[in-house]
Amino acid sequence: MVKNVWMGILALLVAGSWFMFHKSGDKGRDLEIRIDQLLSQGDPQELVPKLRTERNGIEGERTFNGILLAFLSAGLIGIVFVMQVLPIIAHKMTHAVYDSGEEVEQDAFHDARVLMAQGEWEGAIEAFRIAAAEEPLNRMPYIEIAKIQKMYLGDPAAAITTLREAIEGQEWQENDAAFLMFRLAELYDEDGGDRESAVSILEQVMEQFPGTRHSANARTKLHEWGMA
Repeated sequence: MVKNVWMGILALLVAGSWFMFHKSGDKGRDLEIRIDQLLSQGDPQELVPKLRTERNGIEGERTFNGILLAFLSAGLIGIVFVMQVLPIIAHKMTHAVYDSGEEVEQDAFHDARVLMAQGEWEGAIEAFRIAAAEEPLNRMPYIEIAKIQKMYLGDPAAAITTLREAIEGQEWQENDAAFLMFRLAELYDEDGGDRESAVSILEQVMEQFPGTRHSANARTKLHEWGMA
């Protein structure tokens, strides 16, 4: 609702700028005609210099109105694209083509992606939580929620909590569990300033998945930190 109000206000500003731009053009043409008429008459009252000054001022005003019109129009087009066109594109891309008159099942992440495209971060998080409930062994909803919390909401602590709850709340496959744990360790170290917790997470990876590439990657990272 609020976005629609702002879009309406911007549309009014564009219309007003267009009116002023068009009006200044008419005034400039009228002055040109008047100047030509006075010059053809010899300008007995010496009005031409004053009219030329006035014309130059109108031309400057018209230039300003033109720049403002272009700026506001670009903003309006951008908002319309993000709010109206982009969600439609996202909607189309998340559906498969028709086959034998039947539509392929809608992507579980469709609503979340549309909300992300609109910048509705809280709504996108809720939609990803719904997707996670529908596909409890899919790690991607949790990764996307954590990314939104860190990048767009500026809340890495919430991202850490999201990944911890995901790791502790499911019996994950090896690759998924290791991926989530590495991401959690990265958040602790880079965003939480808590390398000790990050080291603890990597040590858990080595304990849970001995002899695997995940364990080797964790050991390599600990060597880089001088912790191994």
